[in-house]
Amino acid sequence: MSYTFDYKQLDSLEQVLQEGLIDLGVHCVVLIDMSGNIIVNLDNGKMKHDVYSLAALAAGNFGAVSTMAKIIGEDEFSLLFHKGKTENIHFSKILNDFLLVTIFGKEVSLGFLRLKVAEAVEKIKSILESTTGT
Repeated sequence: MSYTFDYKQLDSLEQVLQEGLIDLGVHCVVLIDMSGNIIVNLDNGKMKHDVYSLAALAAGNFGAVSTMAKIIGEDEFSLLFHKGKTENIHFSKILNDFLLVTIFGKEVSLGFLRLKVAEAVEKIKSILESTTGT
């Protein structure tokens, strides 16, 4: 399905991600489609990552893990988490067509992040569901 976003919807998505995640200490958050195209990209002003490559790789990674889930008899794994020395990445699927990629450091606990991502995902779903699929 193809989605078309207007400025109001993009502003709403940015506001949800800014207030719900960036303002709480998340370093970077990227909303992408499953092809790796960036819908919204926000950061704390200190990030120097190549988010375009990250988005493409995240979509591929999520696709590969979804296939692994099917091999072991699961429909899907709806979220992924990778822990690093200084930064961590959390992936959360939204509806069937989108992926929220969140980069955060040690100052944000995984439990707190998962709670805030879940809250943001519900708000994002309502915004995405209001878009007209073309």
